Amino acid sequence: MQAKTGDRVVTHGRTVGQNDQVSEIVEVLGRDGEPPYRVRSSDGTEKVLSPGPDSVVERGKRRWPRR
Repeated sequence: MQAKTGDRVVTHGRTVGQNDQVSEIVEVLGRDGEPPYRVRSSDGTEKVLSPGPDSVVERGKRRWPRR
């Protein structure tokens, strides 16, 4: 999995009715676009994430404004 700042990580819900979690990548901590990533969710919280097999990277523009 490779990504760059501004891309989104979508983690699919694991059970029926659980929503997908979408986070914006604000910093790539691995080499050459590899995980881990510092991500920001829609509520403004940030965390370090190493996506698993239930996640995909979507290329795209910034989803939420910078804080």
